Amino acid sequence: MSAKVRINRYLASAGFGSRRKCEDLIRQGLVAVNGNVLTKLAATVDPDADSVAVNGRPVERGAATRVFVLNKPIGVLSTASDSFNRRTVIDVARENGITERIFPVGRLDYDTSGILILTNDGDLAYRLTHPRFKIEKTYALKVEGNVADETAARISSGVELAGYLTRPCSARILERGRGTTTLQIRLMEGRKRQIRGMFAMFGHKTLALARVALGDLAFEDVAPGAIRPLTEFEERRLRELAGLIRQGEDQQTCP
Repeated sequence: MSAKVRINRYLASAGFGSRRKCEDLIRQGLVAVNGNVLTKLAATVDPDADSVAVNGRPVERGAATRVFVLNKPIGVLSTASDSFNRRTVIDVARENGITERIFPVGRLDYDTSGILILTNDGDLAYRLTHPRFKIEKTYALKVEGNVADETAARISSGVELAGYLTRPCSARILERGRGTTTLQIRLMEGRKRQIRGMFAMFGHKTLALARVALGDLAFEDVAPGAIRPLTEFEERRLRELAGLIRQGEDQQTCP
């Protein structure tokens, strides 16, 4: 008998999404173990002995983990499916010949472009999206108006937005043009429409927003709308950033 593992981690490793998304499947009554519908989020399973099903379909483990990077265009949803049949990042992946069951890691707004990771590795997805792992994301931003140095400093220190205090970040002015300001934003959290909201507080409407880097990985060769697998170096570095392997450690030895 093998060691038991938490059901959310088991499902995540089988490609059903992040651990949080797998917990949502349990809450919805869609997960069964040995024919019994699960009700406890903390339940454990024996991967070698227990039969697990999601929405009536047996869970198959053992597929190789895949990690892709997409330069998401504006007008594409960061979700696996959409009830209104709008184009999603999974549609983009399928259009590019990727057939594996993968899901987006985190999200970019419909009107935001840039770097988005897609994978079938739930543990990696969990760590890349959970705030406690402090993975920095870098954005390029263009707003209406001339942003004052004091405004950039206040945003960097954290502001009250929609009932919560944003964490300290870096808002660096790159260029002031005719009625616009271009900035670089670096932050470790990513609440819904947070960057747009912070600048709107000071009267600056966002004209363009793109995620340009994840940690120290910029993926500059990926054109808008393009998707490709990560290189061996990129995947190793991403797992280092997520704390799944130590720097210089062989990926095969990580837990």
